[in-house]
Amino acid sequence: MNNKELINELAGQSGFTQHDTRKMLNTLLDSLLTRVADDGVVQVPAFGTFEIKKRVERLVNIGGKRMLVPPKLVMIFRPVVAWKEQVRKGDDDE
Repeated sequence: MNNKELINELAGQSGFTQHDTRKMLNTLLDSLLTRVADDGVVQVPAFGTFEIKKRVERLVNIGGKRMLVPPKLVMIFRPVVAWKEQVRKGDDDE
């Protein structure tokens, strides 16, 4: 599903226009990203947790050469357990 398809589906289910739905979705995502960057962790009930983690520097071998990969910040997402279970079981409706 791409962005346009998501907006079409959300607009159809909510009754809002596609323009309003796009604005709401962009506002939600911008706000979520800002909060994760500021607080480090954002928990969305019945959805999951977004978190900033620091990856430590490490050595890697590339083509026989050892290179140092510097530390960096990465965002991770952990879905709620119910979603994990649904993915494990598969969607029986189809």
